[in-house]
Amino acid sequence: MTAPTGSRVREDELVVGAGLLAGGANVIMQLARPGVGYGVVESKVDSGNIFKHPVKRTRTTLTYLAVATMGTDEERALFRRATNRSHAQVRSTSTSPVSYNAFDKNLQLWVAACLYRGIEDVHRIFVGELTDAEIDELYRRSATLGTTLQVTDDMWPADRAAFEEYWNDALDQVHVDDTVRAYLHQIAVLGFMPRYVRAPLGRFNRFITTGFLPQRFRDEMRLPWTDRDQRRFDRLTRVMGAVIRRLPPVLRKFPFNYYLWDVRRRIGAGAPLV
Repeated sequence: MTAPTGSRVREDELVVGAGLLAGGANVIMQLARPGVGYGVVESKVDSGNIFKHPVKRTRTTLTYLAVATMGTDEERALFRRATNRSHAQVRSTSTSPVSYNAFDKNLQLWVAACLYRGIEDVHRIFVGELTDAEIDELYRRSATLGTTLQVTDDMWPADRAAFEEYWNDALDQVHVDDTVRAYLHQIAVLGFMPRYVRAPLGRFNRFITTGFLPQRFRDEMRLPWTDRDQRRFDRLTRVMGAVIRRLPPVLRKFPFNYYLWDVRRRIGAGAPLV
């Protein structure tokens, strides 16, 4: 099925590069589910540790998004198998505060749901308000965010109304404790980046991250947000959206189009995908 005629949700543009600005907020949303949060905080997969290998971790995440949203079924299957090898090492131990397993389909559904929420917000803010038909199309195509992992087709809520019901119920399981909060705070202030990047940009990134967070998650993170902050955030994103909408598609989709090209190159060369 293709996007409706005249739709701004084009076949090759489910994600736009501006979505990277909302990336920190989306990570916070995902890890606000304790099973996901501790799965990341306690993970022994050093190659996926953003504080030890920020470039590789970022590449893997953006490649996953590119393959899930713009790749073929075969490419998704290959990336799923590569991801499974890393996920096999992520499981709770007897000393873990909560039980988790990276193959838990319910936790993966939560991650996919957070990603969909982020994509919807990014399109609304940077591409423009969408019609109901366009949001329906965006939602339908976002199912691959989960099925590229272990989520089965029947687990993805049938429509947006069903998704809202799932989302509201899932919020009851959101809780950020001091350990996960400290980890996520470092994400928000770019603590994984070199000092020459972190020092000038960390405060700005925290502001942008907080702006993209729904209030429930700000409360869990204990991040203050005022009406004045909201006005500043709205002005900033409105200006950025006006610029982004005028960019040619190849720039609007960057870096996701680059990472899709790169994963196809690695598949062809038989190189590791994760």
